Amino acid sequence: MKLTERSKILWVYLITVAFIAVNFYLIVDKNSFWLFLLPIALVTLVYYLVSLDKIVLFITFLTPIAIELRDIKGGVGLSLPTEPLMFGVLLLFLANLIFEQRYDKRISNHPVSYIIYASLLWMLITATTSELPLVSLKYLLSRLWFVIPFYFVAALMFKKTSNIKKFIWLYMISLCGVIIYTLIQHSDYGFEEDAGHWVMSPFYNDHTAYGAAIAMFVPAAVGFIFYPRSTKSSRVLALILTGILIIGIIFSYGRAAWISVVVAIIVFILIVLRIKFYVIATAFILFMGIFLTFQHQILDRLSKNKQDSSANFAEHVQSITNITSDASNLERINRWQAAVRLYNERPILGWGPGTYQFVYSPFQSSQEKTIISTNLGDKGNAHSEYLGPLSEMGVLGSALIILLIVYFIITGLRVYKHGTTEIKFLSMITLLGLITYFTHGFLNNFLDTDKLSVPVWGFIAIIVALDIYHKTKDSPSSIDG
Repeated sequence: MKLTERSKILWVYLITVAFIAVNFYLIVDKNSFWLFLLPIALVTLVYYLVSLDKIVLFITFLTPIAIELRDIKGGVGLSLPTEPLMFGVLLLFLANLIFEQRYDKRISNHPVSYIIYASLLWMLITATTSELPLVSLKYLLSRLWFVIPFYFVAALMFKKTSNIKKFIWLYMISLCGVIIYTLIQHSDYGFEEDAGHWVMSPFYNDHTAYGAAIAMFVPAAVGFIFYPRSTKSSRVLALILTGILIIGIIFSYGRAAWISVVVAIIVFILIVLRIKFYVIATAFILFMGIFLTFQHQILDRLSKNKQDSSANFAEHVQSITNITSDASNLERINRWQAAVRLYNERPILGWGPGTYQFVYSPFQSSQEKTIISTNLGDKGNAHSEYLGPLSEMGVLGSALIILLIVYFIITGLRVYKHGTTEIKFLSMITLLGLITYFTHGFLNNFLDTDKLSVPVWGFIAIIVALDIYHKTKDSPSSIDG
């Protein structure tokens, strides 16, 4: 029976009154406020069904301000509210794939996608042979709810360049809100270096992940200042956000983040000056040859650096090369050595995805332990995006990460070469953002968290989408065959 307009209005009033009455009862009698979340839940459900791209963008905005619950049984944390929302996107995507059997083959057949398939398959295989199978399967599941929404769904969204800009702006604005909060908290402690390690809590667990996230968006903020056809107000906003990001990264005291930005600047100069690849390769080989030839003298020189991390900027920079007394640097070396020993024990299949922190303790050397070493598996992972997978998933696990990096760089450079001015800007800022993260990856690894997985997989999806949808017609195909 079709309702009249008057009947519809009546039903709206009845439902509203009933909702208010039930809420009033729960608040007064039960001291419960949970029903207030019902309208938000219903609106979210509607968007899941009719506009999944808006859900992905909503999650993007929430990610910097999401709060992680640690100490959940099975060794896995949960970030709220983002990860349950990502899990919902994962389920809906898989349901659509099973029942409708439709997905853009240009994305599914892209070489980057094949590398992702291989890494997920290998993760599944090594999870079944894991030292702790339950931990590894949970780790695999969390990787799926990062990759599906922010690579496979996002790549479809990014057919519209407007969605690419929304994705970057939303994360960046939310992140700047966290930076402002952190700076206010930090000011209460006189911007001391020690306090800079934790004042970003509860939004980021420590200053290294916080610094890595900021570094990823510095190229984007600067790029949007000069973005073609931008309005004056958007340029001003980009300038303000750039200032906030730069202040944030300075007071994060994240030395790895500082290094990653410097590397991104060098890469930018090389791309703009169109330095040939063979020149870069030759210079790199020459550098490695000099290092290996004089490694003992270099290490001897580094061992004389006694400067620990400090609130003084110059001293903090100097402490980067202190491998004698700086506890943070020494602990990284301890974790790396343990990762290599784990790899030597199981070089093919590794110990299982996500297991490093639970199994590395016996592989520490007493001579390499520091004052911040732990045997409880409660203070992080291998501190390397390359050695971590090497110890957990064997040589192939690490090789697939390296292959992914190589191919998104190749793809990003190809898009930059053949794109229009706007596409060049988008490819450059995303490529440089990823360069900062994977440079940072030599010293830390955060792809098991939503804070960095969202921008990393999102940026990779942007490069793939630009390659598929936005290259000029005379450019070579991105898909082999």
